[in-house]
Amino acid sequence: MGKDLAEKYPTAKSWFDRANAAVGYDLAGVCFNGPETELTKTENAQPGIFLVSWVAFQLLKEQVPNLKFEATAGLSLGEFTALTAAGAMSFEDGLRVVRQRGRFMQEACDVTKGGMAAVIGLDEAPTREVCAEAGVVLANLNCPGQLVISGAADKIEKACELAKAKGARKAIPLTVAGAYHSPLMASAQPKLAAELAKVKLASPVVPVISNVTAQAHGAPVDISAKLVEQVCASVRWEESVRVLLAQGYMRFIELGPGTALSGFMKRIDKTVPVLNVADVVSLEATVKVLNG
Repeated sequence: MGKDLAEKYPTAKSWFDRANAAVGYDLAGVCFNGPETELTKTENAQPGIFLVSWVAFQLLKEQVPNLKFEATAGLSLGEFTALTAAGAMSFEDGLRVVRQRGRFMQEACDVTKGGMAAVIGLDEAPTREVCAEAGVVLANLNCPGQLVISGAADKIEKACELAKAKGARKAIPLTVAGAYHSPLMASAQPKLAAELAKVKLASPVVPVISNVTAQAHGAPVDISAKLVEQVCASVRWEESVRVLLAQGYMRFIELGPGTALSGFMKRIDKTVPVLNVADVVSLEATVKVLNG
């Protein structure tokens, strides 16, 4: 991921080089060439996604000089990119923190047997009933009809059966290292708090929506607390988007690999246009729209 951007744009290449210097290893090489077993390790995937998303943001600003953004939001790891884009932390600090976050979450995965599952076609209330009965938690509220549950692997299996019995169209175990956004990640929290304590945080220049509250982040000390809380808390993505829509935001740009958030928006409000920047082709298409 990001390879074609680095090959075509000198700005992108310079950010990848800067990232390698910040983390002290060839993160760019892992992003560009894998192998997949290396890239999918949480400690590489998290800084890698952060980096490619950041490069997409920088290239968009370069190609659309009059671009103004009025708010940011990001799902889970993406919240760190959203905060960095809004000036709450430096690029280097954001990158280093997400690498450590990935490590701490992997360590939590290694000592707990956790899993996650996507529950398709079941509303929030009955899904919460399933969670309570199976002893798992609701990890992601992505969009209408798509929720993610998280917890001990054997309990996830039971929860999938219960969800189907309650009328879920599908309940599919996900290929993940562990139970993200659940109490099984608790061991990562004090370690992440210690890392964030080393970082100079500033008030964001635009509102940044918190995954934990679905409201704009507050003062720097609160940002740190919410990022630590987020490791075990539910990601309230649909609610976050609805808050932005209610405030009058009507154009969204998804930055970074994949188009998952664009897909969620189609389920939240299909009338809202979402552009995206993940590679050269999508960058050029988005720039064309924005430059009119």
